[in-house]
Formats: sequence, C-alpha cells, structure tokens
Amino acid sequence: MSAQERILLVRLSHLGDVVHALPVYHALRGAFPDARIAWAVQREFAPLLDGLEGLERTIPFDRRGGAAAWLALHEALAAFAPTFAVDAQGNVKSALTTLASGAPRRVGLARGEWREPVGAVALTERAPPTAPAGTVTHALDRMLTLARHVADLPPDAMPRTDPALAAAELEHGRALLARVAPVGTRPLVVLQLARAADVRSWPAERFEALARALVDDGRRVLVLSGPEEEDEGRRLARRLPARAGLAHWVGQRGLRELAATLTAAAERDARFVGSDSGPLHLAVACGLRVVALAGPQDPRRTGPWPVPRRPGGAQAHANGSLHRVVGAASPPTCAPCLARTCAHAEGPVCMSTIEPGAVLAALAGEP
Repeated sequence: MSAQERILLVRLSHLGDVVHALPVYHALRGAFPDARIAWAVQREFAPLLDGLEGLERTIPFDRRGGAAAWLALHEALAAFAPTFAVDAQGNVKSALTTLASGAPRRVGLARGEWREPVGAVALTERAPPTAPAGTVTHALDRMLTLARHVADLPPDAMPRTDPALAAAELEHGRALLARVAPVGTRPLVVLQLARAADVRSWPAERFEALARALVDDGRRVLVLSGPEEEDEGRRLARRLPARAGLAHWVGQRGLRELAATLTAAAERDARFVGSDSGPLHLAVACGLRVVALAGPQDPRRTGPWPVPRRPGGAQAHANGSLHRVVGAASPPTCAPCLARTCAHAEGPVCMSTIEPGAVLAALAGEP
C-alpha cells in the first residue's frame, strides 16, 4: 500500500469487543505504516481510541440517533473515502457501515463466524475460519485470525492486544492509582461493580461480602465503578465505608484513564475481579490477572484470554493463562446463554449463586 491508501476499521460496539479488535488495528498499523487509518466506532467507545498512535481519526456513530446518525456516518465515511475496509464485527449494522464506506476491498470474518451471517455478503474477501465448524472459539481468537489475514502475518504471529498508552498516560495512571489505593505491602485486588439490571451482574451484596473477606484476609481492596455503575458504587460505599485497606473509586470516567490505571495496577501485580464486561476485557488487555465471574455467558467465547483450562481451576491453560473463571456450583440448565434478559423463574441464579468463598479460592490459586 502507498501513502495514499486509506484503511477503515469497523468495530462499532461494545467496549469489550472494541478492546478485542485492538490487535486488528495494531496488525494493520504494523503492516501498512504509511497508510491513513480510521476507525468507525460508537461515540461512547471512541475515547478509548483517542490518542492511539497512528490512528488518524475515529468516525463516531450514534446508535440511538436514527436516520440522522446514519446520514452523518455516511458523510464522514465519504469524506475519508477508504480504499480498504475491515469489518471486525460481523453483523448487519457493521456490514451496512462497511458497504457505506464505498471501499472497493472489503474484508471480514469467515461467514460462519458472523453473528448475523447474512451481512457477510457485503464483503469482497473473507478471512479463513478460526477453527473447524462447530468448534467454540474465543472472540479474541477470531480477531487474531482476522488480524493475521489482513496483515499477511504467519499463523503464529501475535499482534499487540493492548491500548498502546503513551508514557504520559501511564504516569497519570500510576499517580491516580497511588492516590485512590496507596502503595502498600499487602496485595491489591480491584473489584469492578456491575449494573444491577445486567443479567451478567453479580449482586452488590456478594461484592460487599467479598470485599470484607479480602480486607480481613490482609488484602488491599479498590472497589471500582464507572458511569453505569455509579449508583451501585455509592450505595456500597455507604454500607462499607472506606478504611485502612479499603478504597472506593465511584463513577470513574475516561476510558484511557481507566486503561492507564489498570496498567498501573498490573505493574503492582494486582488482581481484578469482575463479570463479563468491557472493563474486565480491558483489564486483561492491560496485563492484569483476572478472576471472571461467569454466569449466562460462555467463558470459552467471551471470558478472559487466554482461556483457563477449567472454571475455577488453579492449572494454567496450555498457552500460559493465569486467569481464573468462577461460576455457580450448580448452574441452571439454561446456562450458558446469550439472552439479555433472564427468563429463569428465580432470576439470574447463574450469577446470584456464585459464592464469595469460591472467588477467594480462585484468588488464592486453589482448585
């Protein structure tokens, strides 16, 4: 590609999936250092990409903006006029965006790996399948397959998976972490709260019990909540006030600031506990060892990567995973599922019955 080539990466949502698409970006940037690159993404996730070295621009999409949002997106795509578009999402919405770009070369996942396979007709070229049909594959493995294809990398090549923070951002993250969770001799555990309305959420009272147990066990605890979990964070901070070894960061805002803080926590060999969410996947990308609370989701598809060999197990995966996955001792027969609302008569018991003791054991490295 010449310096006049313009590459569009399409990964509109969600936060965890945008994080998973980072290796596609890094592979493109490495393979085509002189090309101009833009990323089409929903507006709320664009701040994670701001400052990403080599990214000329983000093209924001307002998913609730109706026809006006699509018109604005079309105009922005026309202004950039890509010659090469990479669909890293695999649904009808991303296919429409890829088509609207007008790029003559349009590449994406193998048809069988699309969430809505009909959208694959928008492509002129497809990456090879990540694994044989019927095999459960992780979302990041699919992105790595796509990255290797578009950048013509060997099958074992490993592009960067992190958000490529600048030195100043890292220093800011270290300073923030030192302020909200001062450096001490005791190990640090970051607890990421989740919205109560989310079927993937662990109940706040379970987080409270875990925080108490960790502090009693001699650990330092930082309870973290973002804009969507701010109400839960404030309620928990009232029930469990900050004290020696326990801190709250309520309503944290700024995705690159969050990435910098998580990277600083990884430098302190901290652990991260959370459900299947964007912050958990960002924590993994930033180098943290995580304990994932798995309920309705299948951790083999969307859990921490590399995937642990077995839920809750102390044994590392063959590819070196040090992450852990903890689920309910007796999960319902309907789990895992992809439903966004729970139809179980007793609610999302796959999450509510995960015991704090099981999480403590996973943090201790026990089976």
